[in-house]
Amino acid sequence: MTNILFLTSSPRGGASHSKRVATRVLEELRRRDPQAEVTVRDLANDPVRHIDEDFVTGIFVPADRLNPEQRERLAQSDALVDELLAADIVVIAVAMINFGIPSTLKAWIDHVTRVGRTFQYGESGPRGLVTGKRVILVEATGGVYSDGPRRELDHVTPYLLQLLAFLGMTDVKVIGIEGTSLGPEAAERALAAGLERTIELVRELTADPETPLAPEGEGKGELHALVSF
Repeated sequence: MTNILFLTSSPRGGASHSKRVATRVLEELRRRDPQAEVTVRDLANDPVRHIDEDFVTGIFVPADRLNPEQRERLAQSDALVDELLAADIVVIAVAMINFGIPSTLKAWIDHVTRVGRTFQYGESGPRGLVTGKRVILVEATGGVYSDGPRRELDHVTPYLLQLLAFLGMTDVKVIGIEGTSLGPEAAERALAAGLERTIELVRELTADPETPLAPEGEGKGELHALVSF
């Protein structure tokens, strides 16, 4: 049975471009594997608490010497790590905010990046322990950052790819939804391209070429907000 971890982080909820396309990814995955188990983390509506002193001190304290606050912080972190380790496929919807990732997603990353649990140090340096995963990143940006003069301002894709690789996740596919703030037509094209890429990518991911594609145009909708994510 396939386990899917589904993470969203845009504060725009259902109106979010990244969430809409990521939701389509999830729908396609479940259509091809109806028995898949899905764990959903809406980091915008149910944010993970940012790490604090109790967390950063507690991770270095033996379990039998933790105070109640440290124990509580680490319990949440352990639960998030367990979800990640149990997943076969990780779907992450991320919106570029001020050239970087939302703070809610960063908080989740800080909780799951744990020495001894998701990475460890050895003679040759750090080694990721979160292996055997397939990751799909759905990224939405108001401008175009994959090429051209703004490319150096993209602190989303390079950071996430490096962080995931550090933890051991190197099988990563990216669906980019760019230019959503460049007018209604540009936003519609970006969303349509993202949805089309979703179908192709999931078919590749599941290695099931016999499964028919969804009807053309399904999942598309009108866009009214000219926003970055």
